[in-house]
Amino acid sequence: MTIKVRKAVFPVGGLGTRFLPATKSMPKEMLPVVDKPIIHYAFEEAKEAGIEQFIFVTGRNKSAIADHFDYSYELQQNLAGRNKEAELALVRDWLPVAGSIAITRQRDPLGLGHAVWCARNFVGDEPFAVILADDMVLSKQPCIGQLIERYTKTGGNMAAVMDVPRENTKSYGILDIEHTDGKLVTARGLVEKPEPKNAPSTLSIIGRYVLDPGIFAVLEKQQKGSGGEIQLTDAMNSMIGRKPFYGYRFDGVRYDCGNRTGYIEANIAYALDRDDMKDDIQKILKKYAAGSK
Repeated sequence: MTIKVRKAVFPVGGLGTRFLPATKSMPKEMLPVVDKPIIHYAFEEAKEAGIEQFIFVTGRNKSAIADHFDYSYELQQNLAGRNKEAELALVRDWLPVAGSIAITRQRDPLGLGHAVWCARNFVGDEPFAVILADDMVLSKQPCIGQLIERYTKTGGNMAAVMDVPRENTKSYGILDIEHTDGKLVTARGLVEKPEPKNAPSTLSIIGRYVLDPGIFAVLEKQQKGSGGEIQLTDAMNSMIGRKPFYGYRFDGVRYDCGNRTGYIEANIAYALDRDDMKDDIQKILKKYAAGSK
């Protein structure tokens, strides 16, 4: 039987303290990369992968995210009245179908696992995707689409993975590898943020998952893990034996927009990927590279 993944959860309740003061009154997910908010790229990735329902788990002061995916009547009327058709298309033509967006609140910042659990009533009893907007992946095929394509053949729980330098393992969830089959890795377990000398591998999870709905029963227990938070990876780990745990080595380049350096790099990379900007950006980069000598 073919497994259909129709829904995606976007945990967007974080405070974005690394970007203060910019995020004092604006959600970090609304920070622009070139000319679109970070969350817009995540939405586009999901939509291109065939996702039909989009569930945003927000926090306080996050209303701008909901507004972004809604009509802006005054702006649209203003643009239409001035015959600004190109600009009107930029704010209207991509809007999601009515009823395909759901917003729920994570009232307490208790971790990623808790944020995903908050979406349980919207997801129901079917497999679903989780996309962390901070992790932007520039690729020909959407990263979450790559996972979904493989997940339809395997089931279980699956996360996007990439190799990191061993000295950086303490910043990631690291897979304990049991078996490798091309890009697909079967894990016997996962270690959350191990010291480099204790890391079972250098294969780390990034912010893309396709999950079995049985994970909600595990998250329901509200068990805290690393950092005193309810960890999604702990729940996946505890399901091994009942549901396999896979890592998928995705095609593409990941940019960590959870920190300022990664955010700046993402802006450069995405601008260089655009035909209308790449020549000018290359000139700017050459100018600053020459000035740094």
